[in-house]
Amino acid sequence: MIVQPIDYFLIVWFALAGLSAAYVAWDQFRHNPEPVVMKWGFVLVTLYMGPIGLLLYVMADKEPAPGEHEVFIKPLWKQGVGSTIHCVAGDATGIILAAVVTASLGLPMWVDLIVEYVAGFAFGLFIFQSLFMKNMMGGSYWENVRKSFMPEFISMNAMMAGMAPVMTLLMMGRDMRAMEPTEMLFWGVMSVGVIAGFAIAYPVNVWMVSRQMKHGLMTQRDKAHDEKAPNAPTKQSAENTPASMAHQDHAGHGKHVAESAGHEKAMAPASRSSNHGEHAKSEGSETGQSGASQGASHGGQHGAHAMQPQVTRPQLVTVSLFTTLMLAGGMTFPAIFVNMRLSARDVQASIMPPGMKSFWDTPGEAMRDMAAVHPRLVQHEPPADARGDRPLFERNEDGVKVFELETGVVRWNVLPDVKVEGYAFNQQIPGPRIRVTEGDRVRIKVTNRLPESTTVHWHGLILPNGMDGPANITQQPIPPGGSFTYEFTTEQAGTFFYHTHDHADRQQALGLYGALIIDPKPGSPAATELRADKEYVIQLQEWLQREGLTYPAMLMEGGLPNYFTINGKAFPSTDTVTMKVGQTIKLRFIGTNNNFVHPMHVHGGPFTVVARDGYDLKPSARFEADTVNVGPGQRYDVLWTARRPGAWLVHCHIPHHTTNNNVEHHGGGGLMMVLNVRD
Repeated sequence: MIVQPIDYFLIVWFALAGLSAAYVAWDQFRHNPEPVVMKWGFVLVTLYMGPIGLLLYVMADKEPAPGEHEVFIKPLWKQGVGSTIHCVAGDATGIILAAVVTASLGLPMWVDLIVEYVAGFAFGLFIFQSLFMKNMMGGSYWENVRKSFMPEFISMNAMMAGMAPVMTLLMMGRDMRAMEPTEMLFWGVMSVGVIAGFAIAYPVNVWMVSRQMKHGLMTQRDKAHDEKAPNAPTKQSAENTPASMAHQDHAGHGKHVAESAGHEKAMAPASRSSNHGEHAKSEGSETGQSGASQGASHGGQHGAHAMQPQVTRPQLVTVSLFTTLMLAGGMTFPAIFVNMRLSARDVQASIMPPGMKSFWDTPGEAMRDMAAVHPRLVQHEPPADARGDRPLFERNEDGVKVFELETGVVRWNVLPDVKVEGYAFNQQIPGPRIRVTEGDRVRIKVTNRLPESTTVHWHGLILPNGMDGPANITQQPIPPGGSFTYEFTTEQAGTFFYHTHDHADRQQALGLYGALIIDPKPGSPAATELRADKEYVIQLQEWLQREGLTYPAMLMEGGLPNYFTINGKAFPSTDTVTMKVGQTIKLRFIGTNNNFVHPMHVHGGPFTVVARDGYDLKPSARFEADTVNVGPGQRYDVLWTARRPGAWLVHCHIPHHTTNNNVEHHGGGGLMMVLNVRD
């Protein structure tokens, strides 16, 4: 599923990788004269590295014209490409297979890297080198394992030193879909990692080819190919062409260390052609190819051609230690920045907000709480003009008022052209308004359709402790697909609300709340004293929507909101309330938001604050104001009288909160609505 802009790039990249690999396979098996193992090596590496693999093939290995392959591949840099291709094809295959398995098993990242190294080394050494190259190297399988061990060790260390930090930092960065093998991004990160590993492994492979520790590119022709190639060298000339290196050893057959006057010196190469017994030329010969022993392949014959490494013991030990240090640094460096104790299961493909940082000790649960709502989880998309806070009607069962709430994931329009993915009660944000009377017996069944557990807390109510709602304190969380029934008798009257109390920093910020209005008993003084001509409930909320994804807004770096809503809509999509001069409206402000204190201001004259947090103020405690600070969880009831005709604003007095993504639309945005007063 397309979730982020990078996904479009990945689709193009994978298409190019497939086309590139298909071309390389077609050209290798139809035209290019080299051993089958190298043909497959180029195909695999091109599949992993896409157009970069194709570029390497065309520039370093593809025969430019019939009969010219031997001469074309002579330069040392091309021999280094061939050696690295052979290394990466085997090692990367083992690494990628291990990454899939460890992610599926839920192993932590630090274990994942160790398993990947072991698997890559084992696949490269035991399968791609010793098994696939056995006919070319000669000798027994275990002899080839022994001869290939040190070159493979050095090359694998360098390659993993490049792959490990790139894979870890990209996988555990902002978009952790990269840890899931079922996501395109996982394979994109694998591709980038292989490219980095190739770049780091290339210099050591060039060095090993130059010291005759590894083979480079090779030419292997059959009779049919030779007959069709007018420029192909004769058998004699092929045997004398240093770049014709079919059937060379992948690794040296050991090393001679001569001691003279206390100094160790490399022995000159003594490799022979199995056909003619010619001595291989040492480094500095007229070809300049120290890594090219002169075995020839003609007519598909096979033979074993030994390579005598030109390397001293101190050189070998130094390079081995250096690449081991590179490996250790590459595998441990990411631990400075990311929590390598986490696994793919811990982070669950979380996508973090842009600009939000994670650290080496950030828990996986924190990442999941801060993560975007995945668009594929959306269960319902109401029309763009759908409204929240709609009345929820009850049914009566033996004198008990019964309500039903169902949580779910919705795609909700805060503006006609701006949608957020949110958590909702009954497919609306805010949830439906529950209205009962003081003294009512209430039963509310909550069914959970979220991808995570939840509960409901009845904010400010006096009720039995078991009905209060905090997860893992007064009740077990309601699991996905489960339900829980709350039942209590209302003992108060006033403005209240209900909201999730399980991971509320995430769920409430994503819309899981609603108004609960309890009217006073009929005939009581409170039922008549504070009556108004109109009434309007104002539920405040903050949203963070970036790059097409919705995150729970939080007061922390990277989590600050950029949209603000009244009853699920941002101005100019908020409601307009029509009044007449002389009428009074009761505005019920509810801090259903998680973060900011909003100074709510009404134009056109002061209002009277008559209730706070669900309790009516005594006449002597009531006061006039034109701004009231509504914090998270707080409620204020105010009475405002329309004194003059006109469009009078109700808005937050923090200017940023009256914009939409920092932009004003039609004079404002966000936490703003209009009281339209007429004569």
